[in-house]
Amino acid sequence: FLALALGTASAFTPPAWTRQPRRSAKSVMSMKAALFYSTTTGNTETCAGYIAEATGLSPVDIGDASADDVTSCDDLICGAPTWHTGADEQRSGTEWDSFLYDTLPGMDLSGKKVAIFGLGDQAGYGDNFCDAMGELYDLFTAAGATVVGATSTDGYDHADTKSIRDGKFVGMPFDEDNQYDMSEDRAKSWVEQLKGEGMSL
Repeated sequence: FLALALGTASAFTPPAWTRQPRRSAKSVMSMKAALFYSTTTGNTETCAGYIAEATGLSPVDIGDASADDVTSCDDLICGAPTWHTGADEQRSGTEWDSFLYDTLPGMDLSGKKVAIFGLGDQAGYGDNFCDAMGELYDLFTAAGATVVGATSTDGYDHADTKSIRDGKFVGMPFDEDNQYDMSEDRAKSWVEQLKGEGMSL
């Protein structure tokens, strides 16, 4: 029965897909872009899911990714919460902290585009809204990457943040505590913006 099933399956498989070189090419193409995140309460994972729906990418926890997984991509979308409010380093309180300080410094990301999204709470932690985005921005640019996807501060009500450069957020801030009903639309519009800025999504 197994032989019959295999025979039936191969009968419907185009010969081109059975050759190893073609499969390798497909694998390389699928690695042009990747979506990495890490989460504490699940909110970052939720918003990574919205971005995944808009891009077709599969979200991967940065703690499960190797350095090669990152460097093999041309375009990276990276999301982190802000847990250690007010901190100068290791602001997310997730696996990003070890990646940013132990792994990233040894990497050359020249020529790669990075888009950053963050999770924050404007009402509860309005003085440190999405601070981790600024940390990712600083360290990815130090590694040679070009950060795309800056967004307007309009529509947010926070006191302060370390994630603004040149009057804009360095990426897309999400607030699942106070503006959860806006997250999915924000993700969709941001992905369209990223495509317009040259990301292969």
